[in-house]
Amino acid sequence: MSEQSPYLRIADELRQRIAEHVWEPGDRLPSRAQIGQECGVGENVVRRAQELLISQGVLEGRAGSGTYVAEPRERVRVVRSSAREQPSGSPFRQDMKALRLQSDWESRTDAKVPAPAEIATRLGIAEGEPCVRTTYEFLANGKPVQLSTSWEPYAVTGGTLVVLPEGGPHAGAGVVNRMAEIGVTISHAVEQPEPRHATAEEASLLGIQKAALVTHIRRTYYSDDGRPVETADIVVPAAHCEIVYEIPINR
Repeated sequence: MSEQSPYLRIADELRQRIAEHVWEPGDRLPSRAQIGQECGVGENVVRRAQELLISQGVLEGRAGSGTYVAEPRERVRVVRSSAREQPSGSPFRQDMKALRLQSDWESRTDAKVPAPAEIATRLGIAEGEPCVRTTYEFLANGKPVQLSTSWEPYAVTGGTLVVLPEGGPHAGAGVVNRMAEIGVTISHAVEQPEPRHATAEEASLLGIQKAALVTHIRRTYYSDDGRPVETADIVVPAAHCEIVYEIPINR
């Protein structure tokens, strides 16, 4: 068996000190140089160990101040299931209600945005075709827990009452219900989740470290004739949320 990497050993050591209450939530850790000297490793090893613990929500970094023991924070349960969107609207609102958390979201919509190459491929349209793009920041008890950027072909919703996902009489009704209002029946969704590190912008919006792990979900809704009618990039911080998939069983 190969020997444990030095930074993993230091991460375990730091985690153990927190468990033994050597450091309490909110305490500032000693400098990397001091920890490195105590543990017989270099500062870069300590930095990697701290970045790992930050990504796991054990520590938090504060720009210009140092590294601190994070306050305990219960992970939010995020359920992924197309069955949850109809007929009651937002699945996010359902999740938060089940957890007795206040749900809300902030959004911004831009109409007729040219589709980038990847989005065009996912929607089955030509690159540069106009889309309605909506960016979301989902909040639980006022704290950001999820980001999403949604793209809908303008050819599908343009000139209808549902062209703006968060405007008009069907604002906030969810993709499935909004599309149904214009005669488009969504039959299924395809999701591709993968782990990665947060970008600087995502980290800033979610209040996490830039190196923190997130789950990036590429979701696409399809109509009953097989046409993609919406695609989204959903970003969930791993330390603050657990993703659960509900799989309906048809008998």
